[in-house]
Amino acid sequence: MKVVVIGAGIIGLLTALRLKQQGVDVVILEKGKVAQESSWAGAGILCPIHPWLYPDSFTELVNASLALYPDLQAELESESGHGIQRIKSGLLIPCFVDDKAKHQEAAQLWSDKFGWDMQRLTAVQAVTKEPTLSPDVQEALLWQDVYQVRNPDLLSAVLFYLHKLGVDVLEQSEVTQLIENGQGHVCGVETVQGRTYDADAVLLAAGSWSAKLAEQSDFKLPVQPVKGQIVLLKTEPNTLKHIVKHDDAYFVPRRDGRILIGATMENVGFERSNTAEALSALLAASKRLVPGLKDAQVEQQWMGFRPGSPDGLPFLGEVPSKKGLWVATGHYRNGVALAPITAKVMADWICGAQPSLNMDAFAPNRPLQESASVGYPKA
Repeated sequence: MKVVVIGAGIIGLLTALRLKQQGVDVVILEKGKVAQESSWAGAGILCPIHPWLYPDSFTELVNASLALYPDLQAELESESGHGIQRIKSGLLIPCFVDDKAKHQEAAQLWSDKFGWDMQRLTAVQAVTKEPTLSPDVQEALLWQDVYQVRNPDLLSAVLFYLHKLGVDVLEQSEVTQLIENGQGHVCGVETVQGRTYDADAVLLAAGSWSAKLAEQSDFKLPVQPVKGQIVLLKTEPNTLKHIVKHDDAYFVPRRDGRILIGATMENVGFERSNTAEALSALLAASKRLVPGLKDAQVEQQWMGFRPGSPDGLPFLGEVPSKKGLWVATGHYRNGVALAPITAKVMADWICGAQPSLNMDAFAPNRPLQESASVGYPKA
């Protein structure tokens, strides 16, 4: 069996790995550079932002994915020799007087329903755990068992393993056309260089660029780029111990003392720039939420394009009107968290095994209801 994977982000790379392990002849085609874009730019938080805003099917997919991470970490680190820096940081949501009641009840109900251990901290307890927090904190929600990974390290480990298995990962190979046989079955692709690749199946996993190829191929896939800018601070190790998340920003502490502050939500198309306005907004959020970081040095700033969908859910499955064409895109802010289960489900599915999870909520042709809470922002 031959499969062409379009897109060399974490979804495409990890799915290709699982396909190869099932004996599939797989090639990965990337329009630009491998392992870049949102997969590289993201913060690596292994927990959705406000998961109680999503349908239950999404949480079930998340839980299934996170359960695969320990074995994935062991496998990748053993086969590649590269650590992925998966560490348990915990996730803390500080609550202020103006938002004290915004998430608590829903978060508690969701945590109880899906087996996530949540603690409610008093103001004193919160500031004791995180001395950098604002003294204006009224309460905090804490999930101790939330992990993070370093996205670039995860990508490097997967890439090393793919090369070890002999999988071709081709950069600067933008797919411009799907090739179909007379029965409307997708049987290959053509690249911008005019080179063709025959395939029994094609997987479209091109992130924010997936909609373009879909449109060119006469089907609709409403994925659009949602720009996010991130600031990197340099501090001493353990200055911040937990991932801190608020509506205004999140803060992700690394082992070396660096702290990511992210991320903006901008509906500006593919506009590649870091802006003074975004830097100012993120630093203002830092001043309000974690004023103990006021002396930290701004070391770097970058951006990425999240592949957003109207309802915040990924598109996973075969395109009904294009037999042989599968999609795995639109993961929005949850690509790294959902990568292990996406790779397993898609690889098994393409190879003929039905998923054990109900995937109807993620079907490429599902009825879409836009969500102001979790879908992409309006321009």
